[in-house]
Amino acid sequence: MVSATYEGFPAAVGVSRLRVYDWPTVDGRPGGGTPHLHLTCSEGYVVTAGRGSVQTLTTSGYQETPLEPGVVAWFTPGTIHRLINEGGLEIVVVMQNSGLPEAGDAVLTLPQDRLTDAGTYADAVRIPSGVPEAEQEQVARARRDLATRRFLELRKATEGGDPEPLAAFQRAAAELVRPRLDAWEQRWRDGAHAAATVTQAQLGALRGGQERYLAEARVVATGPGARGRFGMCGRLDVYPDI
Repeated sequence: MVSATYEGFPAAVGVSRLRVYDWPTVDGRPGGGTPHLHLTCSEGYVVTAGRGSVQTLTTSGYQETPLEPGVVAWFTPGTIHRLINEGGLEIVVVMQNSGLPEAGDAVLTLPQDRLTDAGTYADAVRIPSGVPEAEQEQVARARRDLATRRFLELRKATEGGDPEPLAAFQRAAAELVRPRLDAWEQRWRDGAHAAATVTQAQLGALRGGQERYLAEARVVATGPGARGRFGMCGRLDVYPDI
């Protein structure tokens, strides 16, 4: 018999609202986010306002997917992605594994000398707290521009038939996150794995005529735990784990 339902957000996904940066980019686009990849999480976009695109780079090549209200787009781990804001682009972002992306499951496309070790990388991506917003914006914009230049280099090499720069970045990204894997596995066990296990148990209970777990139903609502935070791709409203 099932004693309880999974009480987190459905399927233990993470949700945030994103207003993509409208700062002009180093390659002349009206606005855009910071290119990066995720190591273990697929990411989905539900476009709610504005227009733009998501540029993606994988070992299979480069692609640009248009984004407008009503479009749902997603991609798997290892996809370097960069949002382009052509005007007012707003997105609901859905991520695997609850809060895992906020626990370091993202590596920006910084120059290779910034990826040598966890400390060097942390210094390169840190946005200071406790300082005026204008200073935070300046750091976030410089970080984005640095990563964008490297992304453009990786794209050029890949399209030119040289896979090694992209492969070197992938190796460095994997090495950076390796020390965190035990903590990530525990987060997965407490979230996505637990949610799937509860569903399996509920199916078994229903087959056995044990529907009493339905009496434990509950309703949860929450607002953002943080509003307007400087994220990788724009200003974020972040919802806490439920």
